Amino acid sequence: MIATFFCITGLLVTRWISFRHLPLSDFYSSLLFLSWAFSIIHLFTLFSKIENHFSVSAAPSTMFTQGFATSGFLTEMHQSPTISSAHQSHCLMMHVSMMVLGYAALLCGSLSNLIVITGLVKRRIYEMPYFLLESDPEGNYFVRKTSFFSSKNYDQSQLIQQLDHWSYRRFSLGFLTIGIRAVWANETWGSYWNWDPKETWAFITWTIFAIIYHTRTNQNFEGSMVFSSIGYAILLDMLFWVNLLGMGLHSYGSFTLTSN
Repeated sequence: MIATFFCITGLLVTRWISFRHLPLSDFYSSLLFLSWAFSIIHLFTLFSKIENHFSVSAAPSTMFTQGFATSGFLTEMHQSPTISSAHQSHCLMMHVSMMVLGYAALLCGSLSNLIVITGLVKRRIYEMPYFLLESDPEGNYFVRKTSFFSSKNYDQSQLIQQLDHWSYRRFSLGFLTIGIRAVWANETWGSYWNWDPKETWAFITWTIFAIIYHTRTNQNFEGSMVFSSIGYAILLDMLFWVNLLGMGLHSYGSFTLTSN
């Protein structure tokens, strides 16, 4: 992953020099920056002496995003995009970088929670009581109620707690970046909110993760897991389908490009 980080960094710097503007104004460049943000999260967990289980969501996300960005699906998006006056704003770097960092933090947090849900289901299956037919030395048979427990199950419980703790910290970072992006909107368009399709989905996403915070405050562990799964699906929908198919100021419209 260290080599991946430097390769993606070099690619972003090369595009910046080649196009003479920050490479964040098209969907392809945004995906590159997203994979770079995933690798940053992975390296942070690697060098900050946090348990490396936390990187189980960041590393696959980096590879998947980078693979999708460099595939032939977005071939025409690899070219230098036409830059509007809005995209030449000095606030563009803050706006788009905060947006993508928010995506990375929330996606990693949600994916970690999906792993937690899988671990919880598996643990409950192992903890379910079952009955054994046994016999005593005199040959009398009897039924004994028992459950399966091992040190491996205990380790899985510790892993679940660690993933849940740090996914909650990731939500904190991503939750804040949604509001920070409004500064660029006001600087460029003259208003903080225009109910653009992308902004509407951003509001829905913000609401979902606000519910997650509320359920966690009330010690509703399973409720927060459910809403984080919903948030993960909405984030993927907003990142791909709203960007590619949606109308408005924030739509990249890749399908309209490739259809010609």
